Formats: sequence, structure tokens, C-alpha cells
Amino acid sequence: MPPAGPVDGFSYGVSRLRLRFAALVAALLVWAAPGAGQSGPRAQALCGQANAIAQDLTRISGMKLRRRVPCDFISKEKINQFLNKRVKDVASPEEIRAEELTLKKFGLVPRDFDLAKSTVELLTEQAAAFYDYNKKKLFITESTPSDTQEPVLAHELSHALADQNFNLARFIRQGRKSDDGATARLAVMEGQATWLMSEYLARKSGQSLKDSPALVAAMSNLSDSGAGQYPIYENAPLYLRRTLVFPYTKGMLFQNAVFQRDGEEGFGEVFRRAPVSTQQIVHPEKYFAGLKPTRPALPDPHLPRGYKGLVGGSLGELEHGILIEQYAGKERAAEIAPHWRGSIFELRENKKARRVVLLYAAEWDSEESARAYFAVYREALGKKWRNLAVASESADSVSGTGDDGRFLLRRDGATVTSMEGLDPAIH
Repeated sequence: MPPAGPVDGFSYGVSRLRLRFAALVAALLVWAAPGAGQSGPRAQALCGQANAIAQDLTRISGMKLRRRVPCDFISKEKINQFLNKRVKDVASPEEIRAEELTLKKFGLVPRDFDLAKSTVELLTEQAAAFYDYNKKKLFITESTPSDTQEPVLAHELSHALADQNFNLARFIRQGRKSDDGATARLAVMEGQATWLMSEYLARKSGQSLKDSPALVAAMSNLSDSGAGQYPIYENAPLYLRRTLVFPYTKGMLFQNAVFQRDGEEGFGEVFRRAPVSTQQIVHPEKYFAGLKPTRPALPDPHLPRGYKGLVGGSLGELEHGILIEQYAGKERAAEIAPHWRGSIFELRENKKARRVVLLYAAEWDSEESARAYFAVYREALGKKWRNLAVASESADSVSGTGDDGRFLLRRDGATVTSMEGLDPAIH
């Protein structure tokens, strides 16, 4: 199960949703329609604990509680209804199609994958609570088990504290220029809230994360428990599962590393100087050093007239690690992914010809790492397509045809490039 119970409203599970579907999640957070809450004795009893928990969180973090945070209950049915409506409101069918095509082109989801439907189902199943940073109110789902309500409340109150001190709406908006950077900012928010929740619980039992690496590791690995409780999550593609839990698990370890170095100042530092990539989240030392991703040049396919850009962006270390794990296993992912330095991709479409071309480049920190990734991506081509016909192959180049057209995979120095979906008749 995802960390510390079902995830709260900040997480939305699929990386390519970061920009275009970020509005969907933001809408969930800022939604407080009349009658949405389920005020009653049970809600009042739980929410009555909020102020005391918030005061404990201020003592842990040093962040000021500037105003009380009201809370209420909400049903999963209302969340599901809202999500289905908001999908239609915030993303056009063409935008959803572009995001879905991206995942399918990289082989990260099945060919029959329905992005909007899967996202709504996954979010509905996982929703435990969310903090509305527009109305400054938090909601807890009625189905949240009683033994996890206090931790969930502490997590959402941590968001409220961060919002009162650093303006989460603005923090989110500032990260939308970069796909990978947007996920890094999400990891800041969820990682900090997970760390503060964990420290709150630890102190209640006379412990502290500050001097217990084992406790930090245990709290960050709670996603490994709860088998069978969340069938939609457990049956989702690896990509959705990894991107869903990343902000909580790796984000918490990132916040812990910053806290160990900077103490209380670290809670504000991650908002004032946000990490710019998932690589900085996974490797805090690269955040401290200010190592930024590179932007390798896309390969030039010399496409004929009629092609237009459909969607573009970047894949970070997180996504490359998932891709490698999916096609070559966890061990290879752990060996290769940390050597990522930067990437860029673009989908170009010719609607008349009914053809979509993927252009992709990934830079690595050495030729050796690039060779290793080239071999993995070569293997991925053979697994993500039903039919693969190789026309020519050398140590650093493979060309041929796949399910969606002609392809050319190359390694040049420390950069691996691929062009896929080209018209077989054009050379």
C-alpha cells in the first residue's frame, strides 16, 4: 500500500499528468463545493484533535501556525464524481490523447490503456484525505480506517503549515515549466508532510527520526505493506505505481537528508530553493551541489511536410529508472539510472498520414553508462513491440521497423537517441 495508508490529494500517480493534469489535482485540492463536507459527531471528534496536532507539528518544524485549520469528512463517492467531472473540465480529449500516446510510445503502459479512466479509478481508491489550499481546509474520507485517521490528519496539517508559511499554490505554479521539476516539487511537499507525520508519531512513543536511521527507513518503506487492500493500485502498470509512491517515499528520505544537514531551517530551504529534478530528490548530495539536468539535442528525422508538434517534455531519472526496471529488472535500473544527466523528447504527428513519430534523446555521465542504457533500450524495443524487424545493427546503432513504423536507435558519445514511428517508405 502507498506510504502511511492511501495517498492524499496531492499525488496523482502518472508523471505525464504533471503539467496538463496538474490542474485536475489542483482542482481537487481547491474544491469545496457547498454540501461537500459531512459534518457530524464523528467528524467533529476527529477534527477536534487538529489544533493540538498542529501545535505539535509547529514545535517539530519551527513553522508558525498562523490560523486554525478547519477540517471535515467527505465521501469517496463525491470524490469520484468530482474527478470524473474535472477530467472533462481541465483537459481536452486531444490533450489526454497526447499524454496517453506518450506513455504508450515509450512502452510504459499497455496499448489499450485508458489514461483518464485509470487515473480517476486510482485516485478514488487511494484518496484518504486532501488539504484545500484555496479554502484553507482539509478533508478526510469517511472510509479512512480509524487507526490511520490521526496519522492522516498529521500529514494534512503538515501541508497546511507549509501553505501558511510558503504558499503552496504559488510553489506548484512555479514548477510547471519542467515535467521532472514538477515531480521534484511534489516530492518536496509530500516528502516533508510524510517526514513530519512520521516524526510526530515517533515522538509520541519517545523516539525521533533525528537519531534513528532505521526508523526513517521503516517509515519510508510503508508502501511495501498492505498487500491485497488496494487492487487497482496493485494491478496498475509499474509506471503508475512507482510515480504514485515516489513523492512520499523518496521525498521523505530527501527531506530527512536536508533536515540532518540544516535542521529546522531545512523545512523552509526546500521551498525557497526547490529541487529541479527527481535526480536531486533521489540523490540529495546533487541537490546540495546544485547539479542541474542537461538538455541534449533531439535527433533530426528530416520529416516531410505535414508533421506538427503534438507534445514534448523531459524524462527524469525517476522515469528512466522505471523504464529500465520494466524491461531489464530492478538490478539494472539501480546500476544505470543514477548515471542519467538529462533528456528530452517530442511527439510529432501527421494527422493526414495517421502517423506519430517519437523523437528522444538521453544524456548520461559517461560513454560506458550510455552503452549500458543503449543495450537496455535496444532490449525494450523488442519487448514493447509485437513485431520487430532489424535491418542493420552495430555496437552503437540499430535500425529497422517496429509496430508503428521505421526506427533508428543510436549512441553517440554519452548520448542515446531514438527516432520511432517513421514512415517505412521514407529513408
